[in-house]
Amino acid sequence: QVQVVESGGGLVQPGGSLRLSCVVSGSIFRIYAMGWYRQAPGKQRGLVAGFTSGGATDYSDSVKGRFTISRDNAKNTVYLHLQMNTLKPEDTAVYYCSADVQTSPGLGPYDYWGQGTQVTVSS
Repeated sequence: QVQVVESGGGLVQPGGSLRLSCVVSGSIFRIYAMGWYRQAPGKQRGLVAGFTSGGATDYSDSVKGRFTISRDNAKNTVYLHLQMNTLKPEDTAVYYCSADVQTSPGLGPYDYWGQGTQVTVSS
């Protein structure tokens, strides 16, 4: 089993900063890709920032230069962080952490998702 738990959301004024964190833990054999996604009311969920299976970073054009994704590894646990600076009202959304995890050499990878954390940017 794999667990994905996000934290760090909240209410912030425009121009402010927030740091989101995600803990991926459990039966991790290999992680192929992982990232942060967001979904605003009435819109589709989309990638904010992520690591590809090769370790490269990928950012949505709307957050380049403002958001930074980082990753820390520990035994059977991976921490994924999203530092969000110069926040704008249009960044308001539920932010989800996702990891493409292989739990056994004989099994294919599966996308695991957290429950999401609300980020609201408003004065």
